[in-house]
Amino acid sequence: MKKLLFFLPAALIIICTTSAFSQKYTTPADTVKLNNDYIKTTNEITKLSSELAIAQNNLPGYQNKAGEAASDAQSTAINSSEQASKATNGNVGDAKKAKRKAKKALNEAKDAKQASNKVKSQDKKIAKLSFQLARKQRHLEELELMRTSINNQIPKVDSLPKVDSLPN
Repeated sequence: MKKLLFFLPAALIIICTTSAFSQKYTTPADTVKLNNDYIKTTNEITKLSSELAIAQNNLPGYQNKAGEAASDAQSTAINSSEQASKATNGNVGDAKKAKRKAKKALNEAKDAKQASNKVKSQDKKIAKLSFQLARKQRHLEELELMRTSINNQIPKVDSLPKVDSLPN
């Protein structure tokens, strides 16, 4: 409890000061840096958007392959089971065939598992890219706010006092 009473105000102070100093670019002199950051962020957003589109376009193919692999594994397992039941009442040749079919069924099951893992991996990749894209877009919005803030600080030409004649 004593630790909580110490860390709670400290955390509150840190949170408050972080939001107070969140604007990185504040003066008109920072405009060049702001523009460079803006361009860099825009390029990263474009790159992430294209990667996300590619990942989303590849997902249905992976899902189809996973479905086909699962159905192949199931049919091979059924064939293996039938051959095993023949081998119990058959001879050595039937037992060898049953063993081969069992190996094939095992390999098909492994292929189905790998295909399923690829689908899960692609889903994770899409989620990661979506998160990164949202974060970059949020950063771009912050840069827009900073740009607006800097533009509001710069006096407009119309607001300057008019001079009728040049001083001698």
